[in-house]
Amino acid sequence: MTSERKNLLLNLLFPTLFAALLWLIYLLQTAFNLPVQYLGIYPRTLRGLPGILTAPLIHGSIQHLLSNTVPLIVLGTIMFYFYRGIAFRIFCWVYLMTGLWVWAGARGGTAFHVGASGIIYGFVSFLFFSGIFRKDPRLLKISLLILLFYNGLVWGVFPLVESVSWESHLLGSIAGIVCAWFFRKEGPQKEVYSWEREPDDDDDNEEDEMEQLEEEGSQEHKEPQVHYIFKPKE
Repeated sequence: MTSERKNLLLNLLFPTLFAALLWLIYLLQTAFNLPVQYLGIYPRTLRGLPGILTAPLIHGSIQHLLSNTVPLIVLGTIMFYFYRGIAFRIFCWVYLMTGLWVWAGARGGTAFHVGASGIIYGFVSFLFFSGIFRKDPRLLKISLLILLFYNGLVWGVFPLVESVSWESHLLGSIAGIVCAWFFRKEGPQKEVYSWEREPDDDDDNEEDEMEQLEEEGSQEHKEPQVHYIFKPKE
């Protein structure tokens, strides 16, 4: 097994395990008819606070879970492959910020907000804007691919369907943008070539070198000085 393939499999591990956890929870709630909807986020209430941690793990139907499984694995693998070292922190921040903001700002009423779609929107916006903020040609290609394959998700941030938690989508997207900006100086960086350096820095370096050479030259060509001491004859 090549090292590249090994890295790909390792980066696939966490997103796959997370998706498997979602399926395990759904199978248990279905088999035992568990009222897990109460583990969702109920905005601005004390009983809704635990949902900040548990809501992404709960899904209302198998169609809901299926629609989230593939994007979680695909986008998660891309995250861990290209942003290894910071991907897990980004996952945690998107997870927590989305849940907290949904609890604080989403519609209340009688509905609980459940599902991992907010995380998916966070991944999409992070991958798109991170390439733009870093100005890295490699990561910009990822941004273009995300735009090409996931452009239809933009409609999910608008209140078009009553039963869809568009707030989770919108706030997850904002969380992804915040992480893209906050972590822009960590992880992969644009390679800077010699001709891309700031001219001022090069000029300063050249001036310093010239001054140093002039000092060395002046020391080498400095005329010897003769000191006379008058001593009276005894």
